[in-house]
Amino acid sequence: MTNERVIKMNENNRSSYSVYNKKAKNMKKINPLEELYPHLPDEKYDVIYADPPWDYGGKMQYDRSGLMEENVGYKKDIFISAANFKYPTLKLKELEKLDINSIAAPDCLLFLWTTGPQMANSIKLGEFWGFEYKTIAFVWNKMMHNPGHYTLSETEMVLVFKKGRIPTPRGARNMRQLIEHPRGKHSEKPIEVIDRITKMFPKQKKIELFARNNFTGWDNWGLEIPDSKIEIYSLLDLEK
Repeated sequence: MTNERVIKMNENNRSSYSVYNKKAKNMKKINPLEELYPHLPDEKYDVIYADPPWDYGGKMQYDRSGLMEENVGYKKDIFISAANFKYPTLKLKELEKLDINSIAAPDCLLFLWTTGPQMANSIKLGEFWGFEYKTIAFVWNKMMHNPGHYTLSETEMVLVFKKGRIPTPRGARNMRQLIEHPRGKHSEKPIEVIDRITKMFPKQKKIELFARNNFTGWDNWGLEIPDSKIEIYSLLDLEK
């Protein structure tokens, strides 16, 4: 078999994954801590709001340059994206190591972000942390979509779990479930969710887990928390 034919066969068998597998490994974010997590606060909270860095098994997304017919010989650079390029992701068994029950008050609500593929894991996680699954609190219409194996993926959900009773005193009870807000940066969530939770439970002690913001009225925990506090309402005004 000639070298030219071998090269041709190899090119026909290539895929965007095989071409960019090494690059993907180099782009993967690594947890900078010696331990898996920073220490949890020595506090008890009535409301816990969490956006876990769900692991998708290294699944990558490609633009059309990942198709052989669009990029003959893969001579053009291929755009790839994956959750673990943006932050260290965690599998269910790793998330279960967090002792969230230790920071939950006897009467506590857990608001947990999830996606369709992680729905079953999310319910397992909330129950493992000591809560009972109740319902879908919020549905975020991202106003754009990604390809899916079954239907187009265009929403994310916030599940609510309960330990004990619903914390009192209650605030607003007319919060809508649906949020329509254009998708922003990767994994960035609409401010309306934490705003609505704040209005529902204005007097309760609250914490955001895996936080990337530092909101007034909330404690927070995670790897990427800014130093200065910001007002939720001021951010909402800026987005109008």
